[in-house]
Amino acid sequence: MKTLGWTESFEEYMKKITEDAKVPGTSVGLAKEGELVYHQGFGYRDVETKAGITLDTVFGIGSITKSFTCVAIMQLQEAGKLSVHDPIVKYIPEFRLKGGKSVENITIHHFMTHSSGVPALPSLGYAMKRSMLDDPAAGEVEYDIYNHASIDTYTDLLDYIASFDFELLGLPGTELAYNNDAYGLLGLVIERGSGLPYEQYVKKHILEPAGMKHSVFLVEELGDYANLATCYANRVADGAHEVYAAPIWWDAPAMRAAGFLKASVRDMLSYTEIFRNDGLVGKERILSAKSVEQMISPHVKLGSNQYYGYGLIIHPNYHGIRLIEHSGGIKGVAAQMLIMKETGITATILNNTMSAPIGTMMSGLVCSLQSLPVDTLAYTYPQYDIDEGRFPEYVGKYKAHAGIGMTVEVEEGNLVLTMNKAKIPLRSVEEDGFALNVAGNENVVRFTRDFQGNVIRMSLGGMVPLIKEKAR
Repeated sequence: MKTLGWTESFEEYMKKITEDAKVPGTSVGLAKEGELVYHQGFGYRDVETKAGITLDTVFGIGSITKSFTCVAIMQLQEAGKLSVHDPIVKYIPEFRLKGGKSVENITIHHFMTHSSGVPALPSLGYAMKRSMLDDPAAGEVEYDIYNHASIDTYTDLLDYIASFDFELLGLPGTELAYNNDAYGLLGLVIERGSGLPYEQYVKKHILEPAGMKHSVFLVEELGDYANLATCYANRVADGAHEVYAAPIWWDAPAMRAAGFLKASVRDMLSYTEIFRNDGLVGKERILSAKSVEQMISPHVKLGSNQYYGYGLIIHPNYHGIRLIEHSGGIKGVAAQMLIMKETGITATILNNTMSAPIGTMMSGLVCSLQSLPVDTLAYTYPQYDIDEGRFPEYVGKYKAHAGIGMTVEVEEGNLVLTMNKAKIPLRSVEEDGFALNVAGNENVVRFTRDFQGNVIRMSLGGMVPLIKEKAR
């Protein structure tokens, strides 16, 4: 790793993409064999005051929190208090689904790998409702918070899941659907397995032993610590993309295990040592090497070269290396954690707006380290010939129970996906699979058929299944 060479190209690239995306502030840190070798702040933690970014500036990390939840589960397994293969109902006997659907075979492992067969529901918005009601930025997102009471407790969450009418995507272990509800309930499993509230358990058994001095679930816990990033949101005003301060932090007490931790780059580089160094942070053992190996094993396939472990995504060949990572995104947050175990490198990228192109930043960093052009695509897919006469089979409106919606149409002889009001061409790359380019990265949309051969749903990147609406 030639420091001057890679940092120059990377920083030039970062300045361009952060300016293009109007990202207020970004913090990037990198360690080699546990020692800090690079940190750079881009922009400001607060634009109005022009407050700069340091290694200790606290940002949100969003769904990277899921890996902390899985570390806690593995610790409890090591202590003999549970097994990842135990059924969820052993610890949450109240867990049930509408219509008496069987839950007995859904295990902790299935919740950790998003493979329970339960689709994502709209519960996250209701769980964040109380923190969103006074936030003008709440109107800029798709979360529906007004048509249901707030979900404030685990009991509320369990009751909501039990009341929701949906079809299972498949038997446990057969279908993947990114599920914040499941991770929220893993917080309850940890509480009942340990005898401590989820947040207290994580603080006592992960944050404090790892030396994560500025990592909290609630910013109020930081007291008078001022080195905190301001949250920014995005809107379109008069046809132009606008970024504005939206300092209210969203919170979901019943779903904190899914994505509400805050941390600095320094703290995150300590945390990533768990996965690089077989469970050790310095001399402090957080997990056994065996547990780490379970977490970074490719349990569920996302795509041709991506797998989900326990709260982590594994790429066997990402720009020529094995990459272990997870990202997080919510209002005011776009975060990325990277572990390149074989090279001894760990890295963290934190932003204070959700619109930051975090995947592009991750790719650019790895390319720079690998001496590749910074804009090299991580994955490319060869063309797959398909008869255009089959295009109407895919046409329709697709929607997830969580509220995400997309439309597929034929325009000028090509399939086009409409997502977040943007029209994106689809290119056939495999049977029932089409590549799309978003922010310079190619991903794959895959369509699923029923036994009669009819397209019934689509999945973007293997993580988010959307059900095709039936023609009227």
